[in-house]
Amino acid sequence: MIYRSIIKPLLFQMPAEKAHYKVFSWLRMSLKSKVTRSIVRKSHEVKHPKLQRECFGLKFDNPVGLAAGFDKDAKLFEELSCFGFGFIEIGTLTPKPQDGNPKPRLFRLPKDEALINRMGFNNEGVEAAVNRLKKRDSKLIIGGNIGKNKVTPNEEALDDYLKCFHALFDYVDYFVVNVSSPNTPNLRALQEKEPLTKLLMALQAENNKKSKRKPILLKIAPDLTNSQLDDIVEIIQTTALDGVIATNTTIDRSNLKTAEKEVESIGAGGLSGKPVRQRSTEVIQYLSAKSNKSFPIVAVGGIFTAQDAIEKLEAGADLVQVYTGFIYEGPQMVKRINKGLIKYYESK
Repeated sequence: MIYRSIIKPLLFQMPAEKAHYKVFSWLRMSLKSKVTRSIVRKSHEVKHPKLQRECFGLKFDNPVGLAAGFDKDAKLFEELSCFGFGFIEIGTLTPKPQDGNPKPRLFRLPKDEALINRMGFNNEGVEAAVNRLKKRDSKLIIGGNIGKNKVTPNEEALDDYLKCFHALFDYVDYFVVNVSSPNTPNLRALQEKEPLTKLLMALQAENNKKSKRKPILLKIAPDLTNSQLDDIVEIIQTTALDGVIATNTTIDRSNLKTAEKEVESIGAGGLSGKPVRQRSTEVIQYLSAKSNKSFPIVAVGGIFTAQDAIEKLEAGADLVQVYTGFIYEGPQMVKRINKGLIKYYESK
């Protein structure tokens, strides 16, 4: 309640990206010591056998994760792990550091409980993240979300994905191939059947050379048509991929409560939060039914409450991730979702 009544109103007075870095500084300072982290962890963690999951060969203490984009550079995963997450996804990381798109590039739509971002894969490069991950202390599951540099043409994209894959391999528990961000020019063209199959086949070939392979998932856009989703199902089965993350942000702007003029003034970018909830669920339902539940699905898009998470799980998801909801609801949100899930499973 303190977050929603005091902290959030203060943060929401600042530009969105500035507030994000302010929170990072505060968390880094306040959760510096292992003792403090242990106290915060005990007050946020919810442990229960019904929350445990085994998915793509990994054992999760609970099904609620933090989506990529929040801790892009693996700077704060230890501190964030204190808030009860079952897993954290870092990235999107690219081989070389890049500044991303010009600021401002992150915007709030409070009436819609949504965000619009056109960050453009701003990150310090994969090697900087690896150096931080080497100091990893907690046993929390970490995913590595990988992409290509903006200046890399699509024909050479595979090289970028392979560089990130090899650099991160010893330091993350699973990988996510991001070809669905709307903020890197032409990136979404890699979702087309032929280039995507080639990309995933090459990554899997490298993965299978390892003494113990790691799960590779694909993150897809909510804006795909049913025939494109059919292609995704076929690609997953052809490439023997370990699962799908559904979905990334949307370029759709329909049915928003925010004034059209205000939305237009913000301009391009991916929309996340409550407006994506329904479409994300529809994509999950479609993939689950079409594939006859033949691969795991990680749900992301508009999850704010336990009921939102239950909706995704009932649609066919195995795990869920939060991002925008975490910003609007605060750190107690993870605990509330996990407690709600326990009640749900106990009532069945």
